Amino acid sequence: MQKQALALVFSNHNYIALSIAIFVSLFLFLSITSQFIFLQPNFLFYVPNDGILNFSLIVLIASLSGLVISLSIYRIRLLGGSLKKSGTGFLGSMIGTSAGACSCGPVGFAAVSAFGTAGVTATSFLINYDLPLRLVSIGILVCAYFFAIKGISRQCKISR
Repeated sequence: MQKQALALVFSNHNYIALSIAIFVSLFLFLSITSQFIFLQPNFLFYVPNDGILNFSLIVLIASLSGLVISLSIYRIRLLGGSLKKSGTGFLGSMIGTSAGACSCGPVGFAAVSAFGTAGVTATSFLINYDLPLRLVSIGILVCAYFFAIKGISRQCKISR
């Protein structure tokens, strides 16, 4: 069922390009904000030994987001452009992506300067629970993936 639904969606090259574009942009954004990619003074890509798990989770979040958002957009177009009818797939992918992105250092500095004490509290929470938040976002994205596959299979009458 999954292979058939994925083959149906990704038989259109536009969805492949969309998935790759989402992966690359989200991967770059999360890598830059998590300080795995440095742009100043020179371009530098560096993953320290203690950051391999976080980097792997970033790659997984970016790839799952590209896949789930492409499936969700296909499902929205299949249903005639209704975001309500598409269910939780698109919303789940947005929540999962934002949960993976919220624990980054420079975002925390912006929150501290904008919100003061509340920003400090939120930033310390996000930094302390960086790994669990990314794991939760992966869980949300996996659920959104299965809901999207189930919905596409049901609407296109894909048999097992």
